[in-house]
Amino acid sequence: MAEKWQEEQAGEFTLAAPVSAEPPAGTAYTVPEPDEQWPLPRGFAHVFYGEGSHGITRPVIMCDGFSLGKSDLKWLYSGLNRDYAFLAEMRRRGHDVILVGYEERSASILDNADAVIAAIVAASTQTPGHTPLAVGGFSMGGLVARYALAKLEQQQFDHRTGLYFSYDTPHRGAVVPIALQAFAHFIPWPSNPFARQMNSPAARQMLWRHYDPKTRKPVIAPERTQFLKDLEEVGGWPSRPRKLAVANGRGDGTGLPIPPGERALKLGRVYPDTAFYTQAQGEDVTVAELKRWFTPLQFTVRTSGLPELDGAPGGTLHSYRILADALKKVGATTDLRHESVCFVPSVSAVAIRDIDQHEDLYTNIDNLDPQESEVDEFTCSSDTTAHTAVTEELGVWLLDRVLHRMSA
Repeated sequence: MAEKWQEEQAGEFTLAAPVSAEPPAGTAYTVPEPDEQWPLPRGFAHVFYGEGSHGITRPVIMCDGFSLGKSDLKWLYSGLNRDYAFLAEMRRRGHDVILVGYEERSASILDNADAVIAAIVAASTQTPGHTPLAVGGFSMGGLVARYALAKLEQQQFDHRTGLYFSYDTPHRGAVVPIALQAFAHFIPWPSNPFARQMNSPAARQMLWRHYDPKTRKPVIAPERTQFLKDLEEVGGWPSRPRKLAVANGRGDGTGLPIPPGERALKLGRVYPDTAFYTQAQGEDVTVAELKRWFTPLQFTVRTSGLPELDGAPGGTLHSYRILADALKKVGATTDLRHESVCFVPSVSAVAIRDIDQHEDLYTNIDNLDPQESEVDEFTCSSDTTAHTAVTEELGVWLLDRVLHRMSA
């Protein structure tokens, strides 16, 4: 029965963005203690005063992104300071950092917006004078903040926010390979963490296409359709603040060096002869060949009419490496050829094109009229970087605009 146990344990992993994931082993980084801690509906916040301050004077609210389970704001703080001292520099210049987390990161975006709304109300109440707030988030956090501000405007509440920002946020949808989504359901333990993450309300709302285990086809999840409707009902975007967007992917149309239709990962033992392939265009395209021993089952996963998503310009996740590492722990052999794939396409992160068509997905954003975007100003990374990674290039761009807006 060892093989059965191994198959079940293969689901003991989740896909997580580097900025809010557990710091790498051996990482030595001390997170300061918050000056205040706020209990919020469906969440909580940690408040860090700006240097020399003894209270909230110039607040910047930053919302956590998507994963499974409760937010860990110590991890988030360290992630935002790991590659570039983003938070440290912001506080050094006298701005207060308010990190907002959720009791369940995979809950509905609308539910988690309750925490952000409460944080905005609390910050606006405590901030003296007419100093504007800056409010935004990383990955899903940008969508949560976007909905929260738009809802407050619909309710005619003065949120006092002068700047909204999103950082590699999937405004037009996020992408997890259909092959990987199918594998989450293939594990003979339906409540495994990976399946719970892929089937969560937030995943269904954000994913451009969601794998339906009944039809074995990618579809637009009903939760996504409803979320887009709910977002539209509150105006789509907040209208009062200036809107910024950052993409971890490139803007010149250059994607990842991942040929379509190529094997990304092949497994031996545990899930023998199971293979995953990079997404290709066309009809009846094979993206996975799945095989298990307990209970015996094997089938091929196919897609039709999808663009070449895995190699598209965008912020990346180590999706196949995470799966390979998890399976190695339970005895599988792995032949890993493409460890990272696109997670948030650049055109989605800067809200300038949809990702349904291959030409739009790979468009040269740098050659487009910036006014095509739904935000007021955006930037893309000069090189492909990991989803939500705060590089010096992107961190400085955002920091300068946040501080300029709040000091104006």
